[in-house]
Amino acid sequence: MNKLSKGLPGIALLVLLTTHLQAQAGDTLQLWVDGICGMCKDRIEDAVYQVPGVAFADWDVASRTLTITQSPEPLDENQLHQQIASVGHDTRRIKATDDAYEALHGCCKYRDAAIVAQHEGGKLKEEEHHDHLHGYVYERGKGQKRIPLVGANVRWLGSPEGAVTNADGFFELEGADEYGQLIVSYVGFATDTVTINQEGTVQLVLADAVNLNTVEVTRRRRSTEVSFIDPVKVQRIGEDELAKAACCNLSESFETTPSVDVGFTDAVTGTRQIQMLGLASPYVQITRENMPDVRGLASMHGMEYTPGAWIDGIMLNMGTGSVVNGYEAIAGQINVELHKPEEGERLYLNLFANAMQRFEGNLSLRHSLSKNAHTGLLLHGKHQKGRFDQNGDGFLDNPLSEALIGVHRWRFMGKNGWMGQFGIKGTLLESTGGQFDFERGQSEDTDLWGSTHDARRAEAWVKVGKVFPNRPYASMGLQLSGNIHHQESTFGNRSYDGDQESFYANWIYKTIITDTRHQIKTGASWQWDHYDEVFEGRVFDRIESVPGVFGEYTWTGREDFTLVAGLRADYHNLFGAFVTPRLHLKYNFSETAVLRAIAGRGQRTANILIEQIGAMASNRNFIIEGGDSNLPYGLEQEIAWNFGLNYAQEFIWGGRQALLSLDAYHTRFQQQIVADFDAHPQALFFYNLDGNSFSNSLQAQLDYELFTRFDVRLAYRFNDVRVDYRSEQLQKPLIARNRAFLNTAYETESGWAFDATLNWQGQKRLPNTTANPEEYQLEATSPDFFLLSGQITKSWKDGLFELYLGGENLLNFRQDNPILGSNDPFGNYFDASMVWGPIFGRNLYAGMRYKIQ
Repeated sequence: MNKLSKGLPGIALLVLLTTHLQAQAGDTLQLWVDGICGMCKDRIEDAVYQVPGVAFADWDVASRTLTITQSPEPLDENQLHQQIASVGHDTRRIKATDDAYEALHGCCKYRDAAIVAQHEGGKLKEEEHHDHLHGYVYERGKGQKRIPLVGANVRWLGSPEGAVTNADGFFELEGADEYGQLIVSYVGFATDTVTINQEGTVQLVLADAVNLNTVEVTRRRRSTEVSFIDPVKVQRIGEDELAKAACCNLSESFETTPSVDVGFTDAVTGTRQIQMLGLASPYVQITRENMPDVRGLASMHGMEYTPGAWIDGIMLNMGTGSVVNGYEAIAGQINVELHKPEEGERLYLNLFANAMQRFEGNLSLRHSLSKNAHTGLLLHGKHQKGRFDQNGDGFLDNPLSEALIGVHRWRFMGKNGWMGQFGIKGTLLESTGGQFDFERGQSEDTDLWGSTHDARRAEAWVKVGKVFPNRPYASMGLQLSGNIHHQESTFGNRSYDGDQESFYANWIYKTIITDTRHQIKTGASWQWDHYDEVFEGRVFDRIESVPGVFGEYTWTGREDFTLVAGLRADYHNLFGAFVTPRLHLKYNFSETAVLRAIAGRGQRTANILIEQIGAMASNRNFIIEGGDSNLPYGLEQEIAWNFGLNYAQEFIWGGRQALLSLDAYHTRFQQQIVADFDAHPQALFFYNLDGNSFSNSLQAQLDYELFTRFDVRLAYRFNDVRVDYRSEQLQKPLIARNRAFLNTAYETESGWAFDATLNWQGQKRLPNTTANPEEYQLEATSPDFFLLSGQITKSWKDGLFELYLGGENLLNFRQDNPILGSNDPFGNYFDASMVWGPIFGRNLYAGMRYKIQ
């Protein structure tokens, strides 16, 4: 590990230098917000999440206290008050309008004395309510301790009327003589049904629906949540969801998320790529805390640079997103939030090892220098040196690799509404693959085929924000980031070297037009990139400079309808001026049913070499048919329109809460660079699209608690991805048209957790190889197959210490002959890029997590 070890002093110096710098710290803010129940809690928190600068929000029913943790963006406290009032809730500063208040659900009328009396019914005398059921709802604490469950919704099965527990967990419900089964639920949490066959006061600790005076049920928040208020469907994937699998880096963080497919680019390098809506990861805009992250020359390997143990949460939405974040998103957006310096555990340690002799360590440290200044340090190390060849083809099933990654960051809150953030990141990574006995650095006249990959990357970012106290509806923020990226790769006799220098600036100003029903964001951005690539002695060098301006209007004049319309105009130094329109519509049929529509345009410059780096692990001749020497690779930019519909419905099924989500998306390319693997098996052609290219994606997903603490997630997705090649229109290769998904998760009260995920992937079309000799030909399609993974976790001390044991590909399914022509890697028919399934068989792993609060 010569290059990596030489870089260690540089990384150490980089971390030490950062201790002399300061920047923003997003602080914790508390507001008093009036409300009365769990429905109020969900409404308030969802409303607050729409305000820029809010990372996390929690409203306590008993104390009426809203606790906000700030994100790197500037946070306008007055805007928080305005946003909360707009959904019908009073704060100390702003009272909700009568119209907004009257639109609240009947049980949420906190100004109504009768409703308040109902919520405070624990103070009433039992003898005054002969046909009422009285009771208390608890959750189990440590030992036998019972904790009042505040804001739980209680209603009779078959009755539309309900009650909500007060600060003591007390509720009062009419109809005790008429009904017999009681449904206890909490918005965003588990639901259970209880059979009541007694008079007087019942105590519900909510678990199994049995005929007892005391029934036990555990309150649990979903590990993946979808808001019913946000105009864009955003899946919030939390740490609990990520902990269900090994999740060693970002590319491995979607094993339990049916919206994203994970595969490999080739059978040699071990590079993972994701797919969304049937399109590869370069069509997905991936940001870190709303700033560009995985793009350019890092578009294929960049997800490996974010360890899973660093991730605090992932925000995922399909289709085009906000114009504030740029014009590049086509298939979707993924925003990653890392552990914050100002909140969470002071120390978090994660250690991991698997059967491939892959060892990883992750350390997260944070320290508050003062109330308004915080710092954090994230460190990651990886070592994998085990050689395995389970299929006997003479090639390593997984490359040997080592990595060292570090982040140091600061946040501060200044005076007069100023706040800021500063951070740096360094990445060193190297891997070696190829034939089993290949050694890095061996003489060039060897007859062994090998592959090497070295990446060195340095990043820095600054965020500064300003809230205007005299104009509570206005705020502004400035985002700056830059990176230097260098990588060197070899594939047998081939070599690829790539350098990228990038700078990004984004200025955002937010205000209102007349009142909070009309909100607008405006700003300007600049993206600058210098690319210098050398592939097989051919030089590809270019500079892209793209200044732009944008505006986004949000209308919330009705509680059940929201409109977000955005438009940006950019000027590309190579491709000229262009505009990017985007529209999001949301209509709530009720508080538990929402329909969303999306339409928008995306545009991007394809980095064709790095995006097809898997094909370099073959002897295909790269043929680029570009006609304009002034354009990157002589080819046009890619332009696509995306249209989508999403319907989400929460409902009670069998006395338990369920969530159904239906998605339909159509992506149509106006311009695209076609990577044609079918024209000839010894060549890969690149040319501008002449005809149609589109993707249709349909998905249905059901989340349901089958029984107490046992969650089930079912999903089915259909992808129809077609491209007009020069020969004919074909399904895009190596993409499954059908996929089914089952995830189960069970937790016990004693700290055990059991998770299992079963994936079925349908057939995939394989590129045409009929021109090869018969022994080097592939079938027209791959077989369908199942993948099973599972994990067992045991936690102690409220999750501060955990041990986990798991396995991937437990059914031990492997692709037969993943490398075409492996017996002659320097021959014409060698091709390791035709990967449609797993290469490594059953893989067991174990690890531990340790936290200090």
